[in-house]
Amino acid sequence: MSIEQLAETAQALVAPGKGIIAIDESTATIGKRFAAVGIDNTEENRRAYRELLLTTPRLAEHISGAILYDETIRQATADGVPFPQYMAEHGILPGIKVDKGTVPLAGYPGELVTEGLDGLRGRLQEYYALGARFAKWRAVITIGEDIPTGTCIDVNAHALARYAALCQEQGLVPVVEPEVLMDGEHDIETCYEVTEAVLRSLFGSLYDQNVLLEGTILKASMVISGKDCPEQADVQEVAESTLMCLKTTVPAILPGIVFLSGGQSDEAATAHLDAMNRLGPNPWTLSFSYGRAMQQAALQLWARDMKSNARKAQDTVYARARANGLAALGQWQGD
Repeated sequence: MSIEQLAETAQALVAPGKGIIAIDESTATIGKRFAAVGIDNTEENRRAYRELLLTTPRLAEHISGAILYDETIRQATADGVPFPQYMAEHGILPGIKVDKGTVPLAGYPGELVTEGLDGLRGRLQEYYALGARFAKWRAVITIGEDIPTGTCIDVNAHALARYAALCQEQGLVPVVEPEVLMDGEHDIETCYEVTEAVLRSLFGSLYDQNVLLEGTILKASMVISGKDCPEQADVQEVAESTLMCLKTTVPAILPGIVFLSGGQSDEAATAHLDAMNRLGPNPWTLSFSYGRAMQQAALQLWARDMKSNARKAQDTVYARARANGLAALGQWQGD
């Protein structure tokens, strides 16, 4: 795979006014979401739900790519068209989550490391053959008493860089996601310090392992107050702090940064993205890679009546995609 092709795919993922929909929940995670709305966690229900999302009319107007789970990339529409083929035919790049989730970091209580490097080269070859053109790996950084440690940050950054190098070797654009969790009582200043340290370590590791930044996308968490912090930063402060942190740490050659919603409300995630783009021009495209913030309303509608509410549910997916697409241009006017 040439540098040019990787760069072309990365640019397509952050095309103006477009972002990524994350529908890569594991079977256990989607099970929790289904249980909350009274849907049985069967393979057919998971397939039907992913089909509902991916076949939303005009989705490609605002969505450049979708991150799939291993089960989903092997599934097909009710008419028998494999999902990656359906997506490619409708102008949406297929992506794949390749990490194996987090486990406790030995020797560091309360901290996590992401697994999944063993056998990854072979899995990436298979995913490319199945139609994937980009991949995602998520590291999880928790803010708490005396954590994160430098060790936790560095081992997760190293794994992200190993994954990214393997992806590019196999022709896939790596989306690197070092998520700093919103959980906790920390203030926005603490989140800034941790996010800055995480991004410095990540880009150091990417450089050390010869990862081509022009063929890489960063999936970042915003610099934001902890969920339980008594003083919540407003939209403008989140936008300014996040931008300052990114400008300090992220090289300008990176094609784009897509934000995760990380448990923010649908509206807050959109408002923050819009505010950052209004503060532009920025060195890189700023867009979105939202999961819950794109799907929540649709899932609730679909759960009430899978047949009659399918189109209504798709309308809400399109509406969320459109709102976030406008926010990616700094043109969102509020829902």
